[in-house]
Formats: sequence, structure tokens, C-alpha cells
Amino acid sequence: MSLITKDKIKELYADKRYQTYFDVGLFFVLIFSFHILYVIWNEWLDYWPIKDLVDKLFVWASKLLFDQSTWTLENVFKIDFFTKDQAIWFLNNKGTYSCVSVAPECTSLKQWMHWLFLMLLYPGPWKHKLWYIPLGLVIVEFTNVVRVVGIALFLRPFPNDFALAHDVIFKIMFYVVIFLMWAIWNDNFHHKKV
Repeated sequence: MSLITKDKIKELYADKRYQTYFDVGLFFVLIFSFHILYVIWNEWLDYWPIKDLVDKLFVWASKLLFDQSTWTLENVFKIDFFTKDQAIWFLNNKGTYSCVSVAPECTSLKQWMHWLFLMLLYPGPWKHKLWYIPLGLVIVEFTNVVRVVGIALFLRPFPNDFALAHDVIFKIMFYVVIFLMWAIWNDNFHHKKV
């Protein structure tokens, strides 16, 4: 029986046939590690020691997301709606009103932190991280606007399927975008050593 040693792992990683498995494994370890740390920080520590700052960031980010989403619905999709307390109300295909509420919990702050954690710890040249990380944050915010607008557009023909849109389709989309940004980084900067 052979033991898996540090040298054996390095040898396997150096073999191009196994590199992708190691890279994807590291991606998932970092994503799940951050998720666990975030849950502990949020649920058990209540954002200690910067709770006031985090609360202000959530309020600011939800207002930003609300403004970006309503602008997009109005100017890009020409949707008639009205708003009340950061809730977007619009007619659905049943002739009743559906609503997408943009609460502080809807912000992409957690995904911003996911991205920062992943990219700060994942290997690659810092000269490219200095522009790729901020670009990723902008893409994460754009993705969140797509998520809110997408939920609103989804609810027009499917007004009873909020949970499907919110908890499945657009949540998965968020993490697919993060994965794709990481894959671009991994293939073009980490392994190419630009």
C-alpha cells in the first residue's frame, strides 16, 4: 500500500492530465471555506467587529442595486412598474401584481467577498490581480442587476414561481459567473504566468 506523500501530490499536479482536477478542487475548497467562514461571521458573530460598517454597506448596496435594477427595467426593457420601499411592483400575465423586493440581503456583498477571498488566495501574478479583481467585482454587481431584473421578467409570465427564479435559476447563475471568471483567470493568468 503506497501512501500519498507531498512529493507524490506535486508529481501529480505537475502532470498536465491532472492539473485541472487540482485547480477545480482548490476552487471548490476556497469557495466552500469562505461560505463556512461567512456563515460563522454572519450567524454566530453578527459581523463582529465591524457590524455597523457592514450594516451601512448592506443599506448602501441595496439602494444601488434597486436604482440600477429599476433603471434597467424602465430604460432597457420598457416595463411599466411602480415602486414602494425598494419593492418593484408590476403586472403579471394573470392581471395581478407581482413584486420583487430589493432588501439589504439581496445585495451582492457576499459574492463580492467570495470573489475577493477566492482571488486573493488563488495563485497567480499580482500585477494582473490588481485589475482582474476590481473587474470581477463590477461583473458580480452587473450579474446581481441581471438577477433582480431577470426575476422580475420571469415573474411576469410565471407569477407563482418566485422561489424557482430566486433560489434556483438566478442563484446558480451567480456562481456560474464566478466560476467562469475564475476559469478565465486560471487558464489565462495562473497557468500562463503572464
